[in-house]
Amino acid sequence: MYTQALNSSDGDDRGIEDAGRAAQFQARIDADDRIEPNDWMPAAYRKTLTRQISQHAHSEIVGMLPEGNWITRAPSLRRKAALLAKVQDECGHGLYLYAAAETLGTSREELVDGMLSGKAKYSSIFNYPTLTWADIGTIGWLVDGAAIMNQIPLCRCSYGPYARAMIRVCKEESFHQRQGFEIMVTLCRGTAEQKAMAQNALNRWWWPVLMMFGPPDQASQHSDTSTKWKIKRFSNDELRQKFVDATVPQAEFLGLTIPDPGMKQNANGNWEYSAIDWDEFKQVLAGNGPCNRDRLAARRKAHDEGAWVREAAAAYAEKRKNRQLAQAAE
Repeated sequence: MYTQALNSSDGDDRGIEDAGRAAQFQARIDADDRIEPNDWMPAAYRKTLTRQISQHAHSEIVGMLPEGNWITRAPSLRRKAALLAKVQDECGHGLYLYAAAETLGTSREELVDGMLSGKAKYSSIFNYPTLTWADIGTIGWLVDGAAIMNQIPLCRCSYGPYARAMIRVCKEESFHQRQGFEIMVTLCRGTAEQKAMAQNALNRWWWPVLMMFGPPDQASQHSDTSTKWKIKRFSNDELRQKFVDATVPQAEFLGLTIPDPGMKQNANGNWEYSAIDWDEFKQVLAGNGPCNRDRLAARRKAHDEGAWVREAAAAYAEKRKNRQLAQAAE
């Protein structure tokens, strides 16, 4: 989809931070121009995008684990096929995003190594366990719903490769959200035990999902510059509020109760929610969530066991290159 070769410097001076180029760059941003890999960009813009896109890619890959846990235990063949398709989509999203990040000058190997070493983060939401089948429905409904709320504005991101990758990602995430909501509808229209299972899943996932949008605006480290460069179009709190306002009516339709007794609707029609436990969020980010160690252990195991595939692919590519060179020399 994208090629890292676009980032070869060839001796140019794109990394030089001078006021004139910075002003021209900001003028392009303000005019809603798309920045492409070969365009000059501030080093901080490149660094911010590399961090954000790589974390997004890591989240897609790690996000396969909690759902993959239920592929063999899906309640029907139809559900199994749909879940397999979803997990496959998430893998594809990771590949698109790693490719987009590579256009900024960092190799995929470096990006993956950062995640496996624990230096690079992924979304906190994937450090929670999937205890019942209702969790799969709740992930689709809430987690993918929150992801869509975050990602649709990224289709207008100032960096071209990221914005273009997000168009397809958002289309597929919309399918995932509908799939999850349909599971919840089925459970809520089923037996009393099934509806109770759905309510239990909502109770456990609601607050971690609200944390997905990131810390409150006053505590966010990167929001100001990301907004200035039009990487982000909305603040964390704005997106969180949009999500809550969209989700409360859906819960009412399902006959489920949002686990927030203090929630109320204000005069503007927005749903005001109680204070979020940001200490829990910090603990999960620090590696102390329920599944942090399991998730990284699973990714390291998969990476190690897949080494022979990477080696074989590299050997085949080298063999093919040598054959083409030999043919060209004839």
